[in-house]
Parts: sequence; structure tokens; C-alpha cells
Amino acid sequence: MATNLSFDPIRTEPAYRIAARALREKIVSGEIAVGSSLPSEMAMAELLSVNRSTVREAIRALEETGVVARRPGGKKLFVTAPPAATLSDRMTTAMVLHKITVEELWRSMLVLEPGTAALAAQFASDDQLATLDANLAATETQVNDAAAIAALDLAFHDLIAEASGNRAIQLARQPLGALFYPAFEQIFQHLNAGSRMAAAHRSIVDALKARDPATAEDWMRKHIIDFRRGWELAGLDLSAPVTAAP
Repeated sequence: MATNLSFDPIRTEPAYRIAARALREKIVSGEIAVGSSLPSEMAMAELLSVNRSTVREAIRALEETGVVARRPGGKKLFVTAPPAATLSDRMTTAMVLHKITVEELWRSMLVLEPGTAALAAQFASDDQLATLDANLAATETQVNDAAAIAALDLAFHDLIAEASGNRAIQLARQPLGALFYPAFEQIFQHLNAGSRMAAAHRSIVDALKARDPATAEDWMRKHIIDFRRGWELAGLDLSAPVTAAP
């Protein structure tokens, strides 16, 4: 009896991806520690039972993700922790391509930033507080320069994250901040919001110096809510997809 059957084509995964995944699993499990050198391509080909060209492609894929790298001027491969910038670039690209909206990004920062400020009030070093003071002083002199104040705002929030002493938060929020704060340069182009932003930053820094987590958290929440208010007053569309900063 005739049947009308149809099947999707059977697809096989390229060998270099399987090899790359096998190496990555050894690295993530700690069997190959960060800082360790990898065996030669020939040795890895024998260990993985693949061609040397397959190993070369696998290594290239791992280099692109920052898991392995070569030291300047050298050929030997070493296991590395992916740089934060590499991770951030991949995440910001993904958010742009997924058409994450400005409002989604704002809601994320409303969750992350106040808690980060509270941690910073507890753990910021004197040097970090001094750097925040310098950022604030520069901000107060640039309140009418939209591009400059947007860059200083991004730096301010990155410094708060660094002062929290929590690397997980720093890695998680970096791609969000890289899209969120530059996007609000548009607010400064439409409204005279620089002075208001500088005042909020001053209140946050004062709370950090006083080692007052509750006040730091409260002022940061007000500050993030103020971003939304400014966006709306400027007549900008919160439902618009975020765009990568130039």
C-alpha cells in the first residue's frame, strides 16, 4: 500500500564543532585550567581522532569566543577566561538582532541598578569613590553637551558596578548598559536633563560615601525611573528596538 511519507533531511554536525565542544567541556569542567597551554594541533588530532585541519577549525571557533588565545608574538595556545568586552559584544549583538525594545532594556536596568548601588555602598573602596567623584565633577561641567554627558553617564554606572565588588553583576549588566545608556543620549538632545542627572549622581555618590545601602538603592531607583520619564517627555518611542551605539 502506498503511503505519503515525508522526512526532513538528516543533517550531521560538522566535526570541528564536535571537537570544539569536546575541548570547551574540558575547559569549563576545569580539567584544562585557565592559563594552561593546549597540546599541539597534531597531539589534539590524535586525542580526538580527527584530522589536524578539523582541530584547526575547532581552535579558531574557540578563539572567536575568547576561550583560548595566543600570547602576543607567540604561536602556543593558552586557555583564557573570555574578556568581558568579548562577552558584551556578543550579547549586545544578540539583543539588537532579537529587536529587544527600549522598555525591555529599561525594565532590566530597573531591576539591576538599584541593587548594584546598594552593594557599592557596602563595598566601594576609597579609590573607587574618588574615581566616582572625578566622574561627577566632569559631569557637572558637561551638562549641556549631550554626547559627553551620555558617555560620562555610561562610565558612572560602570563604576558603580565595579564598586559593587560583584563580578557576576558586572558581566551581566555590561551588555545591557552598553545599549541602555547611549540610547538616552537622545533624551539629552531633546531636553535640558543634564543638571537633573548630575544631581541624581551626586545623591548616589553621597549615599555611597555615607555607607548607606538603602539610600543608595532608593536614589538609583529614582534615577532609572527618571530615565523613562525623560524618554516620554522627549516624545520618544519606548517600544522601539534598541540600536547599537556607534
